[in-house]
Amino acid sequence: MAGLGKFLKTAQKAQKQVELVQQQLAARELEVSAGGGAVRVKISGTGDFLALTLDPEFLKEDAKIVSQAVLDAVKQAATQAKTLGEEEMNKVTAQFQMPGLF
Repeated sequence: MAGLGKFLKTAQKAQKQVELVQQQLAARELEVSAGGGAVRVKISGTGDFLALTLDPEFLKEDAKIVSQAVLDAVKQAATQAKTLGEEEMNKVTAQFQMPGLF
């Protein structure tokens, strides 16, 4: 049973580390731009969209161009947040790999 106790302690420590990383990711802001900087999206490291800014001059462009630029910025922001989250979580989980279990 000593092995089980050690495993539980390790699991608790890992859970605390994951919670800490989630808090840190929530506090991080990423900014992505598209359309030559006319569209800017801010997103947290956890993937929560925080802001969308459009250059008023850009809004005078064709609606399809504006829509595509907004979509591109949103996709890029979501991808960057996801990648950041995965990288940070992998750092934590790599510390707690136990041979034979995962």
